Amino acid sequence: MSTPYDLTANKPAPSNLAYVPFVSVDNMMRIIAEKGVETIIEGIAGYIEADFKRWDEFDKKPRIPAHAPEGVIELMPTSDGKTFGFKYVNGHPGNTRSGRQTVTGFGVLADLVNGYPVLFTEMTILTALRTAATSALVARYLAPKNARTMAIIGNGAQSDFQCLGFKQLVGITDIRAYDIDAAASQRLKRNLAGSGLNVTVCSSPEEAIEGADIVTTVTADKKSATILTDNMIGSGVHINAVGGDCPGKTELHKDILLRSDIFVELPEQTRIEGEIQQLAPDHKVTELWQVMRGEVPGRTSESQITLFDSVGFAIEDFAALCYLREILKTTAHFEKLDLLADPDDPRDLYGMVLRATVGQTNAA
Repeated sequence: MSTPYDLTANKPAPSNLAYVPFVSVDNMMRIIAEKGVETIIEGIAGYIEADFKRWDEFDKKPRIPAHAPEGVIELMPTSDGKTFGFKYVNGHPGNTRSGRQTVTGFGVLADLVNGYPVLFTEMTILTALRTAATSALVARYLAPKNARTMAIIGNGAQSDFQCLGFKQLVGITDIRAYDIDAAASQRLKRNLAGSGLNVTVCSSPEEAIEGADIVTTVTADKKSATILTDNMIGSGVHINAVGGDCPGKTELHKDILLRSDIFVELPEQTRIEGEIQQLAPDHKVTELWQVMRGEVPGRTSESQITLFDSVGFAIEDFAALCYLREILKTTAHFEKLDLLADPDDPRDLYGMVLRATVGQTNAA
């Protein structure tokens, strides 16, 4: 049996401490309070960029979905040949009506050499952080030079993280916010007070995108919607389309796509789940890993409309999990989860069970 790793001491632990580090929601919040939201987003973005640059090392497949009229549950697995990771995640827009989150998740990292899990963590908060990290990282390559104003349409649970990510990685200073629920926009403005961002609450999408260099759409309804129409988007804008992420769920009018240079994570997945599900299967798109490796250009002119058709991909979750595992070496905010059976003789699993049974009988 391999020796587990004591992340707090940065050294092998005694063999009788065969545990898996578990980061609960409470401990994730403690880590964020200790490190800072923007610092963590930037850290995750660095891991994502590094992993996209070694794209060829990864096992790449579209996520595995289970769809229902109310939402979707997905598994998102990948491996770089040394470490395996996966995320369980759901998307149920109607959950908010019963006081539940639209998106929840958890994730696991495991050592491919021995198959043992090495990290188990909540990924509801971590997914919000990694989604913001991905969006802002991509904008570094695609947004107009010196972009300072971002419109954000859809001011739900993801919006705060998006704004802070764009502030940290891109230098955005002004946010123009719109939501069909005006209270959501006011909540966003309150949450970002003191962040250094100037937030203007707008009464329509048209008002929100006025003067914006970047337009982020992050709505939740599981339907084909037209959040942006063609006449609303002028030249030189970068569109960060986050909300369309499953079959039958889109946010942009088809004509916007036809005028844009479209950048995607994994084409096989995005053509099923992203905005480009509206287009022909062979419509030209550019893969982001090629841009990050310098093999193809990102933004090439001031008048170009760039579109990140974001659906989320397993390598981004893998990067976030690896980042979290690394920072656990510098914090005590995790629990030692008793997940691994650890008999004295690896072949005598029943003997371990039997001893426990006998012990309980004797105690009685």
